[in-house]
Amino acid sequence: MIDVIVAGAGPTGLMLAGELRLHGVHAVVLEKDAEPTGQSRALGLHARSVEVMDQRGLLERFLPLGEQFAAGGFFAGIGKSWPERLDTAHAYVLGIPQTTTERLLTEHATELGAEIRRGCELVGLSQDEHGVTAELADGTRLRSRYLVGCDGGRSTVRKLLGVGFPGEPSMVETLLGEMEVAVPPETLAAVVAEVRKTQLRFGAMPLGDGVYRIIVPAEGVAEDRATAPTLEEFKQRLRVFAGTDFGVHSPRWLSRFGDGTRLAERYRVGRVLLAGDAAHIHPPTGGQGLNLGVQDAFNLGWKLAAEVGGWAPEGLLDSYHIERHPVAADVLDNTRAQMQLLATEPGARAVRRLVSELMDFEEVNRYLIEKISGIGVRYDFGEGHALLGRRLRDVELKRGRLYALMHAGRGLLLDQTGRLSVAGWADRVDHVVDVSAELDVPAVLLRPDGHVAWVGEDPADLLGRLPRWFGAPVTT
Repeated sequence: MIDVIVAGAGPTGLMLAGELRLHGVHAVVLEKDAEPTGQSRALGLHARSVEVMDQRGLLERFLPLGEQFAAGGFFAGIGKSWPERLDTAHAYVLGIPQTTTERLLTEHATELGAEIRRGCELVGLSQDEHGVTAELADGTRLRSRYLVGCDGGRSTVRKLLGVGFPGEPSMVETLLGEMEVAVPPETLAAVVAEVRKTQLRFGAMPLGDGVYRIIVPAEGVAEDRATAPTLEEFKQRLRVFAGTDFGVHSPRWLSRFGDGTRLAERYRVGRVLLAGDAAHIHPPTGGQGLNLGVQDAFNLGWKLAAEVGGWAPEGLLDSYHIERHPVAADVLDNTRAQMQLLATEPGARAVRRLVSELMDFEEVNRYLIEKISGIGVRYDFGEGHALLGRRLRDVELKRGRLYALMHAGRGLLLDQTGRLSVAGWADRVDHVVDVSAELDVPAVLLRPDGHVAWVGEDPADLLGRLPRWFGAPVTT
């Protein structure tokens, strides 16, 4: 029997497969497409996702293939300078195409032993108290202990589960694609700059070799958004807003997206779970979609592995929904708000001017960027120290860096006192006795996802907290 079937080989599914394999879980990824699509809808990793890659020793693969941006404009395109003193060692956005991210995550997952089966479409599933049966389009049936739907906004897994997907329908639609243009770059840039004075959902980004990523408002809302627009539709909309179609030709891919927001009512039904776009959809404002899915996988992976491994404490797997559902709800709210700030009506433009003025206050600017970048997330672990529930940034230790100690995906006790112990949990938690000038607490217990589960120096208090996240101790 397979331990976990992951439906969908996008960034969420691939990240999850890698996390599971770190713990020896037999993971099989099913992807209906025979080959990668080649579409890069997402173009970057925010600070929290960069941290995630760093925590798993992957960042050195990503950095040479991307470009670091420490610039404003990520909240509704309001161009404020990057806030100072962000609580991260990676205060930038890493510009990198989704195709590259998927390739690197595929390499990571397969190196760890994950099995990725392409051309395998899941069309049915059923579950019982012992496992899940997945039915493929070719009639094949696979049996697993758990199954996770990472199969996108039109998730087959979510539909088969019958999980509600309430939210707001799309009110506006936007065309997006990559294509070549027949005008000089300076001409294109001048026209785009003029149009964007009044229409912020219009743009053209150079990708090299004469190819541009074009975005333009659609005429209405399509009945079937899965149907790609035609090149002629693109040309027509370009002429409406710019007075010219720039001679666009030779499209690599064309698509459309709306501003609808929907959130799954439940992330878990028995032995089947949802992650990424299968659990939530929202406008791409702020570039949060891929990042949100990768961070879902980072939260879920170690918990599901603990369940498979038999050491998960009661309620650990359910904490995935408890923690990540509110995070997605917040992203839905902020993307919807950003879409309102991008509207062209006088009232919306007045609100945009006001928000722009408020962002001149450093704390407001920082708050919004921490929200967009994911570093402001704090899970509710109850009353306690201000660090409790937050992820801990990478800090310099006397003998290296914190994140360099987390590549194996285990818990970690960073002990600056030298008086604590994780005896009984040493198979799940690393005990590091070291000091950091950047950390003003005696000791912190980190979950495998880097979130702070305990702060203090009392051994008895620590022993009372370890079972909540790492189960019963091993006795000899």
